Amino acid sequence: MIRDFIAIDFETANQQPSSVCSVGVVMVRDGQVVDTFYSLIQPEPNYYTYFCQQVHGISQRDTDDAPVFSKVWQQLEERIAEVFFPGLQAIDERRYRIAMLPFVAHNACFDEGCLKAVFRVYQMDYPDYRFYDTLTASRRQFGRSLPNHQLHTVAAACGYDLQHHHHALADAEACAAIALYIL
Repeated sequence: MIRDFIAIDFETANQQPSSVCSVGVVMVRDGQVVDTFYSLIQPEPNYYTYFCQQVHGISQRDTDDAPVFSKVWQQLEERIAEVFFPGLQAIDERRYRIAMLPFVAHNACFDEGCLKAVFRVYQMDYPDYRFYDTLTASRRQFGRSLPNHQLHTVAAACGYDLQHHHHALADAEACAAIALYIL
């Protein structure tokens, strides 16, 4: 059973995986949610499609003054280090240890693809984070007993009431609840 992990969810501005416009993160330590993080992000490329705006409700106006991904990720790394590795000051050691933590996402290929793409755009070294997929796990766990394996459906089957689907933090919280239930 995974007891220490980072649940993550991205929303994108358009069809480009690098166009992350928000990120939600839930940090789970010893099987308990110990911290959360949410930020809007100025997407790259910086334009919004109608479909994406309809899904998550974020628009250009919301992210005009938002930080770029590299700044958000730096802030997030510091926060993760404070939660999981308090007192550890060496940046390289913190990055190494964070890379050893499992990341969890629902339909992980999407979120991992976004993370890899945006790391490339900002010419950041990607540390090969390990991703676990709650979508795959839910298909194994519940099989055909669910009408589908969408995040809100699986969350409900795990006893979690997802209120604000497609808000990155709400989705990451639902993902963490699913992971704690079935991983």
